[in-house]
Order: sequence, then C-alpha cells, then structure tokens
Amino acid sequence: MANAASLQRSNLVIKYKGCSAALFKYEKHMKRILITGAAGFLGSHLCDRYIKEGFKVIGMDNLITGDLKNIEHLMKLENFEFYHHDVSKYVHVPGELTHILHFASPASPIDYLKIPIQTLKVSSLGTHNLLGLALAKKARILVASTSEVYGDPLVHPQTEDYWGNVNPVGPRGVYDEAKRFQEAITMAYHTYHGLETRIVRIFNTYGPRMRLNDGRVLPAFIGQALRGEDLTVFGNGSQTRSFCYVDDLVEGIHRLMMSDESQPVNIGNPSEITIADFAEEIIKLTGTKQKVIYKDLPVDDPKQRQPDITRARRILGWEPKVSRQEGLKITYEYFRNLPKEELFKDHKDFVKK
Repeated sequence: MANAASLQRSNLVIKYKGCSAALFKYEKHMKRILITGAAGFLGSHLCDRYIKEGFKVIGMDNLITGDLKNIEHLMKLENFEFYHHDVSKYVHVPGELTHILHFASPASPIDYLKIPIQTLKVSSLGTHNLLGLALAKKARILVASTSEVYGDPLVHPQTEDYWGNVNPVGPRGVYDEAKRFQEAITMAYHTYHGLETRIVRIFNTYGPRMRLNDGRVLPAFIGQALRGEDLTVFGNGSQTRSFCYVDDLVEGIHRLMMSDESQPVNIGNPSEITIADFAEEIIKLTGTKQKVIYKDLPVDDPKQRQPDITRARRILGWEPKVSRQEGLKITYEYFRNLPKEELFKDHKDFVKK
C-alpha cells in the first residue's frame, strides 16, 4: 500500500489493482461518485459518508489547502481511489460516474486572500470543467456554494431568495463572486442542457479535521486558548455567526443530493450567537483564564450570519440535531489531542501563480 509521501508524488492512485473478476464485476455496478476537495475538512467527511452509503468514491484534490492525513484511513479500502489533480485544469475520470460533489475551494479568508487567483479559478474554470464532465457522464452534480453569496446581508435571517450585498472588488470578492458565478453557471447547465444539478449554500460549519491555523473564528479561538493566548475578537464582537456541526451538514448535503431540488438550499444551524459571547463560550469550554481583546473589523466582514432553513425543512425534512454545546466538546477534544507542533504551525504559505 502506498504511503502518504508516495501519494503526493503520484497524480493517480488506484486501490483495486489485482482484484478478482467477481469483485471487478461488482464494482462496475456500484454507484461511483467523484468528490473534489476530498482531502479538505468537508470533503473528507463526505468521502466517509459515501463510503458508508456503498458508493465507489473517487477523491480528487490538488492539496493546496487539503491534507492527505484527512483521508489516509480510506487509502486501504477497495472502494476508494485518489487523484492528485487541480480541477481548474481539464478533468478526466475513466469509467462511469453517477454523482459528482464539487467541494474544491479555499474556504478560509486567510487562504483566499493569499491565493485570490486560484480561488477564482476553482469555482469558475473548475466548476465549468466538472459540469462538462457531469454532462459527458450523465451524472448528477452538487456544487458547494456558501452563505458568502449573501455578502454583508441587509436581510436577516438570510433566505435563498435574497440576492445579497456583495462588494465585487473588495478583498473578499474573490471568494464571494467566484461562488456567485459558480451558482450561475451551474443553473445555466441545468436550464440549457437539462443537467441534474444541486446547489447547497453552506453556513459556518465546524468539527474534527478543521485546520487549527486556517483563520476561521472557531479554530482560531480554540487554538489561542490551547496556546495560552488572549482570544482576539475583531470589531466590537456584536457581529453574529451560526455554527453547524459537520455531521449535520453532511446529512443535509446527502439529502439534497438525493432530492429533486435544483434551486439553492441553505444548510446551516439557525442558532445564532454573537462573536463576543462565543469567545466566552470557548473560554468556559477550555477552562482557560485568558481575556478577550478587540481589534479592528476586517473590510467587508459580514455583521450577521443566520440561515433561514425553511426550504431545507420543507423539501429535505432536514434540520440540525447536534447542539453547539455537544459539537464543541467533540471538536475541542479533537484539537486538544493534536500533536503539540500543530498548535504552533504557521498559516500556510502559497506559491504565486
């Protein structure tokens, strides 16, 4: 079996070499799903879910922000294979495909501010490539959009019918507008080609396998607490977020994929909390004694985030089940048990392209 180091040197790893004719016949009739961004936080959990659902899973990732550690437990499985590839370039997957989940994209402000061009490409060129692949394979495709399409919203909570308040030339525009374009081209393929498409708008999600240093508020607070640092709140702390545990999100995504709904659907937890109150929750959870310090709010940082999940409840019969208290305990245990060097790892550096 190839180890992680050899995987990074190879563009293609296939797991069922030498399998019997009977096994090959069985796999040929399995549902096959391509999951892009497979080595990322959400992508890796989706790989786990579709393995459990009995799919043959093809994971794809260029590893610019993903980590093979997130999927190394799947490498030994006969019904998992991995492609080291950038979806912004031509995408080819041999054989049948029944489903595609497009989750390749930087999702942290620190990442997409450092690699703005790649961020724009993966949700534009990458989405175009995958829609073309879905059309050629006659596969159903679900694309991962985001609550960021609402920008700094003037409507609260945010419904799918709200068109948003986005600054296209601001520092966050590279992510926001890339996702808005992604939705537009996906819907164009649906209406023009009759392609089976699904669009999920994901709100703040958390859980094991998040990068501790990715800059998002939850891992940032927990990392600061574990390092004995003061917790940094940007602005006056009155801005709000709504945190959804990853297992709930994956369930909502799966239900949407298997539904007949082609319009965008919010998947998130409507339980809203201010950032200042959330900082106090983390201090209580971790049992640390740090204080909260305040810094200037970044440009275009959303003041409110809360999903209206009426559509998800009505169409998918979905709503989150895991409370923030329960989910935070699991997530904190995951971070607390990481190797010590992970606590002090710098933000990832990227090569300009």
